[in-house]
Amino acid sequence: MDKDIEASVTKRRNKKRLLTGILVITLIALATVLIRSSFASSIARSAISTAVVQRGDVENTLTASGEVLPEFEEVVTSPINASIQQVGLTAGSNVKAGQSVLTLDKAASLMAAEKLKFQLESKRNDIKKLKLELDKSFYDIKSNNDVKQLRISSLEADVENAKRLYKAGGGTKEDIDKAELNLKVARLEKLQLENEIHSKQQTMQVEMREAEIAAAIQENDLRELERKLQQANIVATRDGVVTWINRNIGSAIHEGDALARIADLSSFKIQGSIADTYLDQLHRGLPAIIRINETQLRGTVINIQPAVQNNMITFDIKLDTSNHTLLHPNMKVEVYIVTAAQNNVLRVANGPAFRGAAAQDIFVVRNGKAERISVHIGMSNFDYVEIKDKVKPGDVIITSDMSAYKNARIITLEN
Repeated sequence: MDKDIEASVTKRRNKKRLLTGILVITLIALATVLIRSSFASSIARSAISTAVVQRGDVENTLTASGEVLPEFEEVVTSPINASIQQVGLTAGSNVKAGQSVLTLDKAASLMAAEKLKFQLESKRNDIKKLKLELDKSFYDIKSNNDVKQLRISSLEADVENAKRLYKAGGGTKEDIDKAELNLKVARLEKLQLENEIHSKQQTMQVEMREAEIAAAIQENDLRELERKLQQANIVATRDGVVTWINRNIGSAIHEGDALARIADLSSFKIQGSIADTYLDQLHRGLPAIIRINETQLRGTVINIQPAVQNNMITFDIKLDTSNHTLLHPNMKVEVYIVTAAQNNVLRVANGPAFRGAAAQDIFVVRNGKAERISVHIGMSNFDYVEIKDKVKPGDVIITSDMSAYKNARIITLEN
């Protein structure tokens, strides 16, 4: 006997069929879009840039920033505490060796020098006075010692006399003992005085040495101040150009403060900066490329600063052509540090199509169409990218950004 299917079961089946149909239609539509994007994409030739694969050399580089600085720049500092009295030059002025740069007011330092001279003369007088006093003291002690010797000689005679009287029956044993005791005491007193003389001699030498050292220190201070006063005549030590000068006349200047900078603009160096993440790849002696507009200059990393500031490393580059006409002080330049190089490899001009990955997809132009291929990328720099496989010399590569066609296998190129 047949049973009627319940209405709820029928409703669920119909709903399931509807959902299945919607899913199938969605998948068909999505597949259609993918197929069209893969096989029916097109792009105008004028909208892309291309480059030809060729054989050549490729250098692997690290990108850094740089600033052009004079290879030699002297910072002129004040040797004394003074004030600026007169300024004879301005920034940008040419200066010759020995030419005055500015004048300092040296009045305070001159007074200090005169004071030191008086103090030194007083110290020398004190030394003379001390020597006279010590000589007198030593003479007095030596005279006392001579007196002691005379007394000992007298006491020795007394002992002999006492002994003769005793033998002759005119004296006693006690007289002999007393005379010998007096002689013994006198000899001890003389020995004590001799020790005092020796000690006094050593004391004299120490006191004289201390006084002489104090005088020598003051004499050195005076000589140093006179040397600084001589240097306070601020002059250029070599030919160059004034890049900066303190023109605040009357302002107080402390010893060591910068007064001017004089640079030799006949030769330059590059001071570079790079992120500290590249510290392990940066070494002295690495070649460097400096780019100024379309001009490239070569150089060598000669110094790396040990300190890291704001996550940046600073280094110096010595240029092969340090007097190039394009170099100017404080100019910002592009710097590329060469870490490795390959010769006679397949290379193509660098462009947005290359994103730095070791393996990536690129488009090769063949028969009026751009075909996607997967290649392996080797070394790269700002000019060229090394392609290791699947291309040959003469192949034309699209170097433009093709991320909008990431799902396309073949793109039609329209004129």
